[in-house]
Amino acid sequence: MPDQIIIRKYTSSDQDSILEMLRLNTPAYFAPEEKGDLINYLNNHSENYFVVEYGKAVVSCGGFNYSDEKGVIRISWDMVDPQYQGMGFGSRLTEFRIEMIKQLPNVKKDLCQNIATCLQVLRTIRICT
Repeated sequence: MPDQIIIRKYTSSDQDSILEMLRLNTPAYFAPEEKGDLINYLNNHSENYFVVEYGKAVVSCGGFNYSDEKGVIRISWDMVDPQYQGMGFGSRLTEFRIEMIKQLPNVKKDLCQNIATCLQVLRTIRICT
C-alpha cells in the first residue's frame, strides 16, 4: 500500500471524480439506477464523507451516517477506483472511519469492533488488502 495518501473530507469539487468512480464500478458493484441516490447523498448527507487522494487523483471514497436506530452508525457509499482496487486504499479508509466513529458519543462501541473484525476476516481471506 502506498504511503503517500491523503484522507480528507469530501468537497463538492470531488463530485465528478466520485461519479466517474461509480460509473467504473457499475455494474460490478452498483446498479446504474443508484447514481441518483449517490448524487442526493453527496448533496444532502455528506458531512461525514471522505475521499482518499493518491498523487492528485481521488482513488477511493466512503462515509458514515447515523442510523435511525439509536447508537448505530452506518458505513456509506464505499468505492475504490478499479485500477486501485486491492492496494489497501479501501481498507485504510475503513480503518480511518472506524477510529472516527469510536470517538463519537453515544455510539455502540461493539459495532466498531464488529466492523474491525469483519475487515480482519476479509483480509485473512484476501478480499481486502
